[in-house]
Amino acid sequence: MNESEVPLVASVCGTFLKPEMQSIYRQVIGLHRFRTIVFTEELSHPDQFPFAPVEVLVKLPRPKPRGNLFLRFWFKYIVRQWPPPFRIEKDVKPYYPFDLLPRLERHQPALVHVYYGHKAVTYKNILLRTGIPYIISFHGVDVAHFAKGDRTADFLAVTGKARLILARSHSLLDELARLGVPRNKLRLNRTPVPLDAVPATVRVPPSGGAWRIVQACRLIPKKGILTAIEAMRTVVERFPHLKFVLCGDGPQRRELEQAALEAGLRDAVEFRGWLDQAALRAEFARAQIFLHPSELAADSDQEGVPNSMLEAMATGLPVVATRHGGIPEAVDDGRDGFLVPERSPADLAAAILKLLDSSDLLAAFSRQARASVVEKFGAEGRIAELEDCYEEAIRLTGSEPGEQELGPEQV
Repeated sequence: MNESEVPLVASVCGTFLKPEMQSIYRQVIGLHRFRTIVFTEELSHPDQFPFAPVEVLVKLPRPKPRGNLFLRFWFKYIVRQWPPPFRIEKDVKPYYPFDLLPRLERHQPALVHVYYGHKAVTYKNILLRTGIPYIISFHGVDVAHFAKGDRTADFLAVTGKARLILARSHSLLDELARLGVPRNKLRLNRTPVPLDAVPATVRVPPSGGAWRIVQACRLIPKKGILTAIEAMRTVVERFPHLKFVLCGDGPQRRELEQAALEAGLRDAVEFRGWLDQAALRAEFARAQIFLHPSELAADSDQEGVPNSMLEAMATGLPVVATRHGGIPEAVDDGRDGFLVPERSPADLAAAILKLLDSSDLLAAFSRQARASVVEKFGAEGRIAELEDCYEEAIRLTGSEPGEQELGPEQV
């Protein structure tokens, strides 16, 4: 088949790509039945995420509203009735914030895939104008944005005309349904994990009690790191040579550093900052446990399924995490990790100590962690499911919402 005969998908995102957006990159480069062109407002980290073709969108000025000149002239100068008997509305043209419309018209893709729901709202007028079928994928923080009631009418308008709505976890799909997205449009879009490049080892207790517990994430409230630090006070009392290794950066870093000092954990907590993939996998290889005690943030932000957690499990790291968001869809409590309530340092510490106290449990969870990721998140299967969604959305072109048949991954 010639390249021109392979259907084209336009992948649209605000930034291509931030360091934490590895899963989107894997989807873009992993397509087999489709080819794609990326449209982005900002090109970021091109050395880390090499891809072509990419087109950077140009921001357009907002048009100034104009009054209805004919009506104003009629009442002011012909019938001489001023002010007029009714309000003369200003003529406001649809606002297209970026030059995406002419680019789509030029390339004529078979489908548009918009990454993140709040970006779909930004491009709403463009998506509704083109007539090209589109789908939207939600990833977590964007669901929280609309859960607060922000731009509800725009959200319903843009999701109402989308052919399909994708999300990373069943918990996010449930929240989207609660926000008004029809259930028959919802499809599961799990994170693809490239397992071929990730070696796995069965974890055993380290010599001299030099345990390493790693957490890899942005340093933001929903990651539950303050709860983790509080839990470490209890754990370190039993295992004084243990290290809690934080890989990542973010706005909460100074607060967390201060919390570690106040907890007397200056030597027990290591802040490694942001790491590239090779360095992060090296940290995973040195560790015995992966920690991810996510919690619902004050702004209702919640996790889908954390990418770093899946990659850690793929290396054989057992997990201690919370019953939050999509985490229970990846971690099987009592088989490949332990799940505890949110914001509970005592429960978190107790779960960690169970693993530290049992080499047999550690090894069993380690073996199952890799097997769980292979079964649920292997890249080849997840890319195939995404392409199935693309084909379904294209087939649905011309149908009205509500006429769609139920899909196998519908919630």
